[in-house]
Amino acid sequence: MRDFARRVRKFVPVPGPFPCFLTVFSWDDRTVTDSTVTESPFLLACRRRPVPHTPVWFMRQAGRSLPEYLRVREGVPMLESCARPDMIVEITLQPVRRYAVDAAIFFSDIMVPLKAIGVDLDIKPGVGPVIADPIRDASGVAALRPLVPDDVPYVTEAVEGLVGELGSTPLIGFAGGPFTLASYLIEGGPSKNHERTKALMYGEPELWADLMARLADLTIAFLKVQVAAGASAVQLFDSWVGAVAAHDYRESVLPHTRRIFAEIGPLGVPRIHFGVGTGELLGPMGEAGADVVGVDWRVPLDEAVSRVPHGKALQGNLDPAILFAPWETVEHRARDVLARGRTAEGHIFNLGHGVLPSTDPDVLARLADLVHEASTDDTL
Repeated sequence: MRDFARRVRKFVPVPGPFPCFLTVFSWDDRTVTDSTVTESPFLLACRRRPVPHTPVWFMRQAGRSLPEYLRVREGVPMLESCARPDMIVEITLQPVRRYAVDAAIFFSDIMVPLKAIGVDLDIKPGVGPVIADPIRDASGVAALRPLVPDDVPYVTEAVEGLVGELGSTPLIGFAGGPFTLASYLIEGGPSKNHERTKALMYGEPELWADLMARLADLTIAFLKVQVAAGASAVQLFDSWVGAVAAHDYRESVLPHTRRIFAEIGPLGVPRIHFGVGTGELLGPMGEAGADVVGVDWRVPLDEAVSRVPHGKALQGNLDPAILFAPWETVEHRARDVLARGRTAEGHIFNLGHGVLPSTDPDVLARLADLVHEASTDDTL
């Protein structure tokens, strides 16, 4: 991995917009994955097969915790950076150069497909996604059109470029889950209580179902673009679905999530499902059809094993805040996660949510090395 990092080309900022070239393909096309990728520890663990060591990657490993990311992004709005192929490639590769991670995560944002179909939105620093005209009625829902590959040619170009650069390192594509997207669209931005979202879900179930169906279609299309271009796995981030009670999740969210994973299944790539605060939802989330269920830091992995249906690998779940403690504490907690992860049918080490902005990159580097070394220790 470190040798690979030295071979990766350096990013040279280019003035003006980056070129985008449309690759024509059908939804069912996909790049044939090299055998060195399919036999990578990350993909082996996703498929619950034996691994030489526990694979590790970090949610938000590409981003604000890296000084090189801040330099590249200086003066460039978030959504613009997600539409410039060379910038996407560079930012995705930055953590792979720094850390001995077993997978790269495509640099984008869950709001990108909504922007691509014409939703008037912006990602404001320190705030998050802000919707100019929140969706609160049938006319707003009806205005959400399907996504087609021509809407996101920069995604295709960037994924193809990354596959060529990454070699044997798998690339994870991703998209936002339908509840999380619906929450931003309905609330108009981030929300602590999701009150308008839940009011629509509870009070207008038919309109809610229409909205969720359209967002599921959008998510399916966005994931298919990434897989067709060469992504080796996908993760569905339904970040805020933990705000929903289990019975409401089963009735109002699960059918749409299940359809997403069912549509992606024939493409043959591992599917990961993750949400925050979803300890009470791990059972139904495990029924949605993903191959891997992400677990946040609130539920120990050995407990998660008893909540998730058989036939699933688990991903997680070190508390991101632990990385600010002394190294002895980080090491102790990481070893505990690894030990509990051994009770799962397959385990991918990750944080319980994304890397926090002020995290020391050197700690993440030490952690990735520790996971590889400690996971081969039979006395763990």
